[in-house]
Amino acid sequence: MFSDTPKGATASAQLYSLVETAKANGQEPYAWLRHALERLPAASSVEDYEALLLWNCSPVSPG
Repeated sequence: MFSDTPKGATASAQLYSLVETAKANGQEPYAWLRHALERLPAASSVEDYEALLLWNCSPVSPG
């Protein structure tokens, strides 16, 4: 909405999309994003990555 560059607008849209998808899947957006980003470096297989998808996670509480 208030991005200075097209790339900034794209990045904002992608983040907003993740937030709204988290809400639609019963997740608290910040908690899920933190959960996924903390585990992403250890992911090494397709199954590991798929386990981090919003619809494959149990609801994550903040903290």
